[in-house]
Amino acid sequence: MRTYVLFVLVLFPSALPGQTVNDRYRTFINQHVNQEMSRTRCDAVMRDRKITVTNSNECKETNTFIKAGTNQIKTVCGEAGRPYNNSRNLRVSNQPFPIVICKQRGNHRYPKCEYRGRSATRYIVIGCEDGFPVHFESDVNLS
Repeated sequence: MRTYVLFVLVLFPSALPGQTVNDRYRTFINQHVNQEMSRTRCDAVMRDRKITVTNSNECKETNTFIKAGTNQIKTVCGEAGRPYNNSRNLRVSNQPFPIVICKQRGNHRYPKCEYRGRSATRYIVIGCEDGFPVHFESDVNLS
C-alpha cells in the first residue's frame, strides 16, 4: 500500500490526501491555464497566482501555461486526446497548443522569484481524473 501511495504522489504530486478532483482541477487551472499569457508576463503571473513548489514557499523552477480555454483543454481528457506511454491517467493532445514556458533565472528566494519566458506550440501531456485535467506532465514535439 505504501508503494502505491508513493507512486500516486510521484505521478500526481497535486493528489494530496483530502483533495477532491475539483480541488485538483482548480489548482491545475491556476497553475497552467492562461489564455492571455505572454512570455514577458512570467514574473507577474507566477507571483500573482502564488505558484511555488508544492507545499513550500520555494520558487518553482519551471512552469508551463497553456494558452487555451478550460473547456478546450478539458477535451484532451476525452476525444481530443489519447493515452500517453501506456499510462492509465496520462493523455496527449491530438493537436498542438500554444504555450508559455516560464523558467526560473538566478537563485532568488520566494517571493522574489524571477522568470524568463519562452513561447512555443507543442502537444500537451496531462493527467486526467474523472474527465478533468488535474496534472500537467509535459509538452512534447510529435512532429
